[in-house]
Amino acid sequence: MKKILEYKSLFLIVLVILSFTSIIFLIRGDEDTWICENGQWIKHGNPDIPMPSNGCVKDNKDTRRISLYFYNSKQDKDILCSPDAVLPVEREILLSQTPIQDAVNLLLEGKITQEEKEAGFSSEFPLEGIKLIGANLKDGMLTLEFNDPLFKTIGGSCRVGLLWNQIAKTAKQFEGVNEVGFFPEDLFQP
Repeated sequence: MKKILEYKSLFLIVLVILSFTSIIFLIRGDEDTWICENGQWIKHGNPDIPMPSNGCVKDNKDTRRISLYFYNSKQDKDILCSPDAVLPVEREILLSQTPIQDAVNLLLEGKITQEEKEAGFSSEFPLEGIKLIGANLKDGMLTLEFNDPLFKTIGGSCRVGLLWNQIAKTAKQFEGVNEVGFFPEDLFQP
């Protein structure tokens, strides 16, 4: 009888420990994942998936809606490569002190959804090596400075015109931007 009581006590102790361990595991969640903290993805454990490419946002108060401008071949009926066929798609970006740079950098990633592709949107971006390294807004003139070590922004008037218009239209949506220029000045040449 004493042995049975010892086994029951031991069984209850093991059961309580297992229950406690299971509850802790459920509360803590997945150990190997990416966690959104303060608007940045933080590696937690050893996730077997790459860091998410979308912005990490706690709630909609931390974001703003913007437009990225991409070429839409289905809307380019009369003139091939018409600037009028560079049209907006909506995105959300994190609120920051540099929304123009954030929008242009997102445009440079060239990510278009399957739905947008089916609607006729396309982009030459991303271009290998091209990086936005600065932006200066003065008296309505926005100068965007790029690094293009592989000369990916040159080549053909149609292509260059579309690249130029995608960036310029994306930038002009922001208050105070009336004109857009590029530095160095040999960027976006046919």
